[in-house]
Amino acid sequence: MTAERSFQPTRAMILAAGLGARMRPVTDTVPKPLLPVDGRPLIDYALDRLQAAGVAEVVVNLHHLADKIETHLKSRKKPKVLLSREPERLETGGGVAKALPMLGKRPFFVVNSDAFWLNGPLNTLGRMAAIWSDERMDGLLLLHSTVDAYGYRGVGDFLADEEGLLVRRPESEVSPWLFTGIQILHPRLFDDAPDGAFSLNVLYDRAIKASRLYGIVHDGEWFHVGTQAGLEAAERFMHIRFAGVKHR
Repeated sequence: MTAERSFQPTRAMILAAGLGARMRPVTDTVPKPLLPVDGRPLIDYALDRLQAAGVAEVVVNLHHLADKIETHLKSRKKPKVLLSREPERLETGGGVAKALPMLGKRPFFVVNSDAFWLNGPLNTLGRMAAIWSDERMDGLLLLHSTVDAYGYRGVGDFLADEEGLLVRRPESEVSPWLFTGIQILHPRLFDDAPDGAFSLNVLYDRAIKASRLYGIVHDGEWFHVGTQAGLEAAERFMHIRFAGVKHR
């Protein structure tokens, strides 16, 4: 699958408003985006990856322990960070919909604040931008092998054809690909979106029915850090692989 034209998202959103319920009790006092891996908060890795991919502005939505995340982000100069506070939790879809005025009219990256990945031979976000097609896509999801993801014990999320067109995993089956929490979305995906809180899955299903949701398989490591065990697995990997390396 190739892109019709060169495209580079310059804006992105990091979803950081969640409660981190599966990481309690630590997330009762430390928001999940600030939990450290190899000495650095998770959200800093996402910001670094976005900056390296040419993103100039990043919207971060806040709810749970919002002041702590805001304080941490104040020292960040690049990319420019804009905050979208949510007095009530809006879930993933509602959070992005609220932030749309800050994200503009072009496709943008959306990254879960606990998405932790290492690039393969090429920059992961750059690979996604390179195959984006305004003509064919409303969403492009980064996928990873269900059986090879660190800390993941689920049954996957999607099936993909040779062009990357996605359909949902059939019930009671294991699918080869999981969704990593990293994606490019077009603002038109949110046309006629529900009001208030809703999941992005609502919009994925619409895009699937219209044959406009695609995926690309990640060619590097991805870590499921939604649980304490997953966070510890990422910590061990980073310690072993990068022992003694200061810059990576």
